[in-house]
Amino acid sequence: MFRPSWSWLFLLIPIFGVAWFVFAINEWPPLAGHWFPQDISAHGNIIDSLFNTILWLTGAIFVGTGIAMFLFLHKYDASYNADPVKYVHGSHVLEVVWSIIPAATLLFIAIYQMSAWANAKVLRPNQPALAEVTGRQFEWRIRYAGEDKIIGTEDDVFTVNDLHVPLNEDVVLAIKSDDVLHSFFLPNLRLKQDVVPGMKQFVWFKPLYERECDIVCAELCGWGHYKMKGRLNVVPRQEFNQWLANKRAEQETSSFTPPAIEEDDES
Repeated sequence: MFRPSWSWLFLLIPIFGVAWFVFAINEWPPLAGHWFPQDISAHGNIIDSLFNTILWLTGAIFVGTGIAMFLFLHKYDASYNADPVKYVHGSHVLEVVWSIIPAATLLFIAIYQMSAWANAKVLRPNQPALAEVTGRQFEWRIRYAGEDKIIGTEDDVFTVNDLHVPLNEDVVLAIKSDDVLHSFFLPNLRLKQDVVPGMKQFVWFKPLYERECDIVCAELCGWGHYKMKGRLNVVPRQEFNQWLANKRAEQETSSFTPPAIEEDDES
């Protein structure tokens, strides 16, 4: 027999929680565009697989605890239960079980994510950095090597919030911060790395599709954090070489001639 109770409100929590993810994953209105953007990286599928595994695991626990909470609240509702309260001592067996299960789960996740960690943090391609990306409030300053292929010399090419990389090639970037903690985030490449002041780090990826996508800061870095956005353009190698040559030519031909200072006529 149905009994109106506050417990039914708790049952809505897992129902709406699951519905929210189902709508977002399937791009159904009103949650279309709220799931992951297109993966264009060679190693992005590993990150997505790890995320989905953890999502299913935590989702099952979320639904299970939500249903258990509903059942207990409904069964022992004081408005319909005249039985006196009974106190019981803890169960050592139960405590051991709910300690072992989370420990085993965390151990499984730690082992399962080792390949994702290795690809993102350990197995850096054996090649020099294509560019140096410097985060500062509130922009990304990008520095490419010039004709000498060395970053940090006079013929370097500079851009702001405009990163071009070649298609189907391993790309290594040196990243650093000029002021505060930032986070270099490329959502379409499943890459994110905190940029720490005083520390030079490296990130790497291999883009598989031509695409223009976002570079964002994923760390609250000040009042202008919301506008710290750049653009990543993945283009074929020939087009990348031409773009870099054009930027180099523009930079070399740009100049500033200060206006002449007229001397006062003292005669």
